[in-house]
Amino acid sequence: MTRRQVVLLGAEGMQTIGIAGPIEILDAATQVLDGTGGYDVRIATLDGLPVRASAGMRIAADLALGQVRSRGVDTLIVGGGMRSPRGSADPRFPAAIERIARGARRTCSVCTGAFHLAEAGLLDGRTATTHWAFCAELARRHPAVTVAPDRIFVRDGPVTTSAGATAGMDLALALVEEDHGPDVARAVARWTVMFLQRPGGQSQFSARLGVAADVDPSLRTVLDEVVADPAGDHRLSALARRAALSERHFRRRFADQTGTTPARFVERVRVEAARELLERTATPVDEVAARCGFGSPETLRRACLRVIGVGPAGYRARFRTTADGAAPH
Repeated sequence: MTRRQVVLLGAEGMQTIGIAGPIEILDAATQVLDGTGGYDVRIATLDGLPVRASAGMRIAADLALGQVRSRGVDTLIVGGGMRSPRGSADPRFPAAIERIARGARRTCSVCTGAFHLAEAGLLDGRTATTHWAFCAELARRHPAVTVAPDRIFVRDGPVTTSAGATAGMDLALALVEEDHGPDVARAVARWTVMFLQRPGGQSQFSARLGVAADVDPSLRTVLDEVVADPAGDHRLSALARRAALSERHFRRRFADQTGTTPARFVERVRVEAARELLERTATPVDEVAARCGFGSPETLRRACLRVIGVGPAGYRARFRTTADGAAPH
């Protein structure tokens, strides 16, 4: 069976794992398939020269972007990094992405690679995600894109975007499942010691840190108050009053500057507070709910399912400590 042709775009400052992670997953799938299919992965850079990743490692290229034919590419993957992209310094980069994507069966991004897809016009009218720290910025800079900040990856038609660098491995595993079915994907997940489907979303990371540093000072005060007292009165009317704004104006400004709604932000902060108690203490779930601003354990359970994809008991069992997973049995 012919192998699928995958081109992974590399650029200066991208994270090594954002490039190497998907490659390792696709290579594991190729080995599992044992000659009955799989993937040929090539790294392309702007001029075909090696690039230096953010950690200093040099990544060799197989070819230049201009050498990649628009036809014959099954999957295009654009890597990203931990720094917010300020636009491509060379106009050839978004133009090449657009050209290759036009002929590829599907196009994907890892981490802030979503900004490059957006710059190439590939995300207009689509839903996408990126690293949680840059979701609000992606929404501000590209208003034609619907940003989903709580997702590990988002598939919208032929375009799939993923969150932080390790989410690129989740993305690659999903591609394997799409191409070769759940049995092969499950075998790859076992081989690489991964979840076939990761329980939880990006919102397991800090909602407070996910908000850009340059938000309006009055909103920053409100955000700080919510984080300091998750169980407090954080209804829309109370938040708007603290910011000295009408509810309508507050809701609009909040969404414009944070990329989310006040209610969703409050829920995420409360789930984060609950998560810390579930991880670090043996506090009963009903007490966790009360201390974190939830009216009942059932309300907490529904919020956890929405935000992290797993209920309180399941979260406590799976994520209490990393040491538990390493302990001998």
